[in-house]
Amino acid sequence: MSTLRIERVRPDAFVQDWRAVHNTVIPTHPLSLDDVRERSGRHLLEVAYLDDVLVGNMTVRPPTDDEPVVTVIARVLSAHRGRGFGRELYARGLAHARELRPGAVETVVLESNEDGLRFALTQGFVEVERYLLPGDTIRYVTLRLP
Repeated sequence: MSTLRIERVRPDAFVQDWRAVHNTVIPTHPLSLDDVRERSGRHLLEVAYLDDVLVGNMTVRPPTDDEPVVTVIARVLSAHRGRGFGRELYARGLAHARELRPGAVETVVLESNEDGLRFALTQGFVEVERYLLPGDTIRYVTLRLP
């Protein structure tokens, strides 16, 4: 296990770093600082550091009345992939997701992120949908744990 330092994003802390990882890994859908602050009130958002170096982030979207699914997303900057950080972030997100007792657990990966798709498949996720957001040119892939 690595020695990642993981911090929870709050409206007044770690917003910039969470946004930096998101916008690097998902360049087709950049978020503003206000977008991230708003999300931090609805979702569990965390950032990961190796010493003081930003490595990645994680999101857990809780279930809703309409959708009893928890979505867990781990993003690792390309320079830090292949070192177990994604597994660590996913394990942390999945543990939190299971506490919410969802009907299912899903993740979402940008179709062009071959590393992310490969990682999700090796974690046991199976593809359930591909979709394109309005104005985007690259589809997202929704994967679900069976």
